[in-house]
Formats: sequence, C-alpha cells, structure tokens
Amino acid sequence: MTELAQLLEEFEPVIGLEVHVQLATQSKAFSSSGTMFGAPPNSLTDPTVLGLPGSLPVFNQHVLELALKLGVATSSQIRAKSRFARKHYFYPDQPKNYQITQFDEPLCENGHLDLIVGGAIKRVRLERIHLEEDAGKNTHVGALSHVDLNRAGVPLVEVVSAPELTSSEEAAEFMRALHRLVRWLEISEADMEKGQLRCDANVSVRLRGEDRLGTRTELKNINSFRFVQNAIDHEIARQLRLIDGGGRVERETRLWDADLGQSAPMRSKEEANDYRYFPDPDLPPLVVDGAMMGNILRSLPELPGARFDRYQKAHGVAADDARTLVSERALSEYFDAVVKAHPGDGSGRTIANWMLTELLGALNASGKTIDESPMEPERLSALIVLVETGTISGKIGKEIFEESFKTGEAPAAIVERRGVQQISDEALLWAVVEKVVTNSPKQTAEYQSGKDGLFGYFVGQVMKETQGRANPVITTDLLRKRLGR
Repeated sequence: MTELAQLLEEFEPVIGLEVHVQLATQSKAFSSSGTMFGAPPNSLTDPTVLGLPGSLPVFNQHVLELALKLGVATSSQIRAKSRFARKHYFYPDQPKNYQITQFDEPLCENGHLDLIVGGAIKRVRLERIHLEEDAGKNTHVGALSHVDLNRAGVPLVEVVSAPELTSSEEAAEFMRALHRLVRWLEISEADMEKGQLRCDANVSVRLRGEDRLGTRTELKNINSFRFVQNAIDHEIARQLRLIDGGGRVERETRLWDADLGQSAPMRSKEEANDYRYFPDPDLPPLVVDGAMMGNILRSLPELPGARFDRYQKAHGVAADDARTLVSERALSEYFDAVVKAHPGDGSGRTIANWMLTELLGALNASGKTIDESPMEPERLSALIVLVETGTISGKIGKEIFEESFKTGEAPAAIVERRGVQQISDEALLWAVVEKVVTNSPKQTAEYQSGKDGLFGYFVGQVMKETQGRANPVITTDLLRKRLGR
C-alpha cells in the first residue's frame, strides 16, 4: 500500500463544487449586446457593459425563464422575490469594478442533482442556484496582457453544491450530470471549450468520522471533466502530504495548470465581506408568480434520472446501456420512439443493443448525429421484428441494417429482394442435417467418441449448405438429435 493510500484510510476528502453555466440567450443579462462566441475582440460591448457614466442595466427576462427551468428540474425552492447585488472587485476584465450577482437572496435554494454512479442514482444536495453576469477575459502573452470584454455581461447561473462529494470521480460525475441536464433542458449549450460550463472546486480533508470540515482550498476555473478529476486528486494528495509532514492547509485560491499537472497559489481566499456586497440600487427585485411557474412546469420534459430508472425497470435495459441512452436527450427520445413503434413488450434490451452498436456505429462512421439519422425509429423497429420472429438471422439482420441505413429502403423489401429469409422449416433443415452428417463420417465418429468441439463444424456445414439462412436454434436441436449426443 502506498503512503497516499494509507493516508486516505485515515482521512477522507470533502468536496463542494461551484459551477458556472452560461445561459443560451441571444443578448446579455443586462444589455442588448450579443453573446456570440468568436466575435472580434471587444465588438460585443455597449455603455452598460463598459460601465460608462449614466448607463443603466435592464434585466433580460429570458434569463429568468431559463434559470427557473433548472431550478424546477432540481426540485429547488424558488424564491418568489429575489434580489440582485453588487459584488465589488477590481480586475481589468470587470470595467464597472463590480459584478452584478445574487448574494443573500438567491433565486433557488435547497435543491438536488441526481448523479448516475454505477447502476444507481446518488442524490447530491444543492445549496443554491443564483443568477449573475460573467466577467471579460484576460489573455496574457509574454509581458503583455489583453482584455476582451465580449464575454462581460453574459448571463450565468452559478450552481453551488453542498460539501458532500467524497471523491474526484464523484465530482467529475457531478459535472457530467449538470452538463447533461442543462443541455437536456435546452437552457445552455454547455460547450466547455467555449467556457460555457466551468467549475471552481472547494477541497478539504478531515479525519474519518469527524463532522467538522477541514480548511478548504478553492481550485479556480476548471473547464473539463478530466481536469476536474485530475485537479482534485492532486489537491487531495497535496493537503494530505502537507498535514502528514506537520504543516497546515491554508485557505487560499489556487490555479490548476493542466499542462504541468499541478496547482499554484493565486491569492488568499476572500470572504463575503471582502466583496462589500450590497443590493444593486439600479435593479428592482425579481418576482416569480404562479403563471410563470405554471409555464415552466408544463414545458419540462421527463428528466434523465427518471428515464434511467424507467429504462431499467420497465424495459429491462442494462444499467450501463441505460446510462448511455440518457447521456443525450435526442438519443433517449429516439429509443422511446423505437419502443413506441415496436409491437409487444419486452424488447427494450434488444432495442438498446441495436441502437448502441449498429446505429451509433453507423452514425459515427458517417459523421452524423442522432438527429440526422437516416434510419427512422419505425424502420429500426421493423428490422428488429424480422430478427425476433426468426424471419432473418441476427447476422443477416446486421447486413440488412447497413443497406437500409445507406439507401433508406425498408428492411422487409431488402430481405425479399435478396432472398435471405431464414429457413425454419424442420423438414427442410432435417434433410440438410442428414446430408451433412452422412457426408462427414470421420467427423461424426470423432464427435460421437467425445470430441465436443466438432459440433461447431457441423453447424458451419449446415450454414454453408443453406447460405447462412438456417435457423441456428432449430439447427442445433436437429444436429443433437441426429448425432445422438
């Protein structure tokens, strides 16, 4: 056992995440400037974004609608009247020298996010979800620094988890679950390469069995699932070694360098009073009424966690396959459409297998998404029925799938044209079995003397005689009967 593993038997990590999600609006949170990614630097600004004298913020109501969807989907308590505050700090990427955010009166509190861990759901409490505007972006090139304010004022929700994640794997899964949910709800593209979903991780360690939290450090602005996991693992190890060596963990903010695989101190961790919060005098309270909540509730789809459970319990789908099916809303809805088109019950596991192997394989090879699939759900169901009823074999079914995917022709029409219907007539198959056994006296004698491995030879010969069309189940039964074993 390594030194670190020994320390992890004595200490446990405690992790909380603060995740910033950019909302999918065409304009900014408090002004009419656009939010397009990749525009020329400083081209998406206006007097409000720049904090020019006399400019006043006007709240983008669509921001509230999108944030409420997330609040309802996470079973959060929605505040009927919430308030914006000013958070003061002095960075080049914040020209007003304060950020408009929510402080002691956030929009949402006390919700939860469901993670899919193994084959089960783990529920993680959310302390709050609040609205705020983004800052600009600093780019450092040698001794020079460039400031691009295109991102300043872009609307965000900040999702703050309770400190109850216990490993880097769970933290990465939290990020995946939130990423999946905001895309599922169509409230954010959540493109991490564009900075539309990024994470601050608060990490501490404590003796196992203790209730009191240890001193935490904050890892700032991590923008990939893998980096979140690597950064937290590194920080846990750093804190454990520091404590084991007699040192003390300092409360600070650290930057994660993914290229070097290590963190470095950025600044001492600020407290709320460092930011001198006070209610923004230029913005009225946000009011959420019953009519607005009714519209949000009616617009919500069935959520990933509910579908994950339903696919396993109602359709018999394996946990790993169910997890893949709910990884994307369009994929999940395609599965539901195939199930709806399929006659009878009990084919969910088979449908999932065809989707996750043949369909996704063909889509990946052709560079298409599930939304662009040339194989409609009804056509995939029709193909699966041909296999289930024994009209064609599974092997032939894969060939039919490939042709139908490429041409759009109905599976039944391809089967008829190619004449590849499976032979299930016992009388016809018995004649083939009799011929194969009679023409293989040496193999027959060896099989009957105990060489069980030769059974596959006889099956192969029957398939050769029938051009692969013999029903394998009936063929196996007839061969065992004819060979006497």
